[in-house]
Amino acid sequence: MELPLFPLHSVLCPGVALPLHIFEERYRLLVSRCIERSEPFGVVLIRDGREVGPMAGRLADVGTTALIRRAGRYPDGRYDIVAVGERRFRVMSLDHERQPYLLGDVTLIDEGLGSQTEAERMAGRVGQRFLRYLELLQPALDDDGPEIEIEVEIEAPEDTLSEGEPVAMTIEGLDAEESGLPSPEPTLDTAGLSPDQRRDLLMAAARRLTATDDPTALSYLLTGLIQVDLPVRQGLLEAPDTVGRLVGLDALLTREIGHLDRNLRPISLDPRLLSLRRN
Repeated sequence: MELPLFPLHSVLCPGVALPLHIFEERYRLLVSRCIERSEPFGVVLIRDGREVGPMAGRLADVGTTALIRRAGRYPDGRYDIVAVGERRFRVMSLDHERQPYLLGDVTLIDEGLGSQTEAERMAGRVGQRFLRYLELLQPALDDDGPEIEIEVEIEAPEDTLSEGEPVAMTIEGLDAEESGLPSPEPTLDTAGLSPDQRRDLLMAAARRLTATDDPTALSYLLTGLIQVDLPVRQGLLEAPDTVGRLVGLDALLTREIGHLDRNLRPISLDPRLLSLRRN
């Protein structure tokens, strides 16, 4: 199948939301066409260099389709969008000529689970390790790390939008609650809360997100949440099956919990991702 591609210095996982600010003309066109046709685009990791010039040999072989769930358009033509990862794909060939943006001939990748029993066992183990990791992470962040913010989406009345803010647009197939992009102002964070209150909010969000009976969904969720080097995240995305991905996450979290127990600085976690709506 042919898919418009959006190369990024980022790895998108199925079921994880990706907010993007679109300002380049070629990607405005890409977004406009995807909204008009209710079609996805593909997110692929740039392994080397910047998003300029020929991409052959500089992109990851595996990416994820992204469906736009919310979109807002500014008066000058820029977009704010939230897309959600859906299916993995493998890039077979690239086309730089026919459109201003990159096109790819891609093949969708079937999801392998591995052993059902082992997948369920590892999902429970990894979920608990992730919660333990967050518990140990909090004191380090309170002492010398960046302040944690948990964003809460609130729909803004249309008459509160001022000049220069995005105008919400409806996307076919979504209900009224999910069809508009909220105004930036109503975003809430935890800046005014005590460390204990911030910790409680973060842990409550993490418990909700890990309370799933779908091992595959959990494996992708945690792959998208934990900030590691991009090649490591890409490797987890490309794991041949769910069990393999959970095993990789288990090893990663075990290592980081050990570091935290010895008061070593952990890998960084972007807690804002905890508030993103999953597919």
